[in-house]
Amino acid sequence: MVAHLADFEDPLVREVADRLTAGESTPRGKIERLFAYVHDDIKFQFPAAGDLVKASDTIRTSRGQCNTKGTLLLALCKAVGIPARIHFSLISKNIQRGIFTGPTYWLMPAKISHSWVEVEVDGRWRRIDAYINDSSFQHGALAEIARRNWQTGFSVAMPTEGEPATGLDLDTESFVQMAAVTDDQGAYDDPAEFYASPLYRNRPGRWRLVLYRLMLGRINRRVEQIRQGR
Repeated sequence: MVAHLADFEDPLVREVADRLTAGESTPRGKIERLFAYVHDDIKFQFPAAGDLVKASDTIRTSRGQCNTKGTLLLALCKAVGIPARIHFSLISKNIQRGIFTGPTYWLMPAKISHSWVEVEVDGRWRRIDAYINDSSFQHGALAEIARRNWQTGFSVAMPTEGEPATGLDLDTESFVQMAAVTDDQGAYDDPAEFYASPLYRNRPGRWRLVLYRLMLGRINRRVEQIRQGR
């Protein structure tokens, strides 16, 4: 297990965080810039290492999913002195429906480990999860959801009212996946703490890991097809 996945002291993480927030003095302004980078510069995709990816490595690949993009946003916030933490839960596996298909979907547990980031602004912790899907993927995902008349799937969970978030709003806290969240499993300073605990559900057995890696190319091609509206 890596000691710290949100490696905010890594020179690359610090350089990116400083560059993105240059000239911005307010915490809100800094968070908005960091969010925009994680939202769209880091494209939604599944890494071979699953959740166990350092923030610096996500910067290098420019790809990530809910947990790894969350790790990156957490590290970037910490790098510029914004109080931040990562909050874990269980989420219905239906959130992956339409992306994972066949055996890779059916072999998933009914609930999988999921996270969002919380930042402290004006004395209050604000929840953020809208960084998960980049804009082009979100557009394609919403089209697929509507075509099938689903409430949950393609990395989107439709809220009971309104539309899923497409950007950052620290005050209204609109979300892209929160409607599919089930069990709350607490906030952590670094995701590695949670991944080392018995609460973590995404730790695959040997054969499930082999299957995941064999199917990973197909899964990520499906993500790209959704992004391109195919």
